[in-house]
Amino acid sequence: MNPLFSIITITFNAEQVLPPTLESVKRQSFTNFEHLVVDGASTDGTVEIAERSGIKGISVVSEPDRGLYDAMNKGIRRAKGEYLIFLNAGDASMRRRRCRRLPMP
Repeated sequence: MNPLFSIITITFNAEQVLPPTLESVKRQSFTNFEHLVVDGASTDGTVEIAERSGIKGISVVSEPDRGLYDAMNKGIRRAKGEYLIFLNAGDASMRRRRCRRLPMP
């Protein structure tokens, strides 16, 4: 069964700002989502931080891209969810129940 939501996080050398983003995803009480981290071939610890996040259903890919919009399109192509949420490195969803509060079909 496909997830209801695909949370897509775009990163590039984001080791300083990524942890709060990952923590906000991890805190969600709603669990019917996948988390895709699309990294633009970072040279810092970004990929390792994402891989060690402990988020169930996280998928991390790191490869060169042609900028933010190219990376976003890569995330869209990989997404399996019915709805897409872009939560980029440095962003955070402050509410634990953000996904649960969205209207369901």
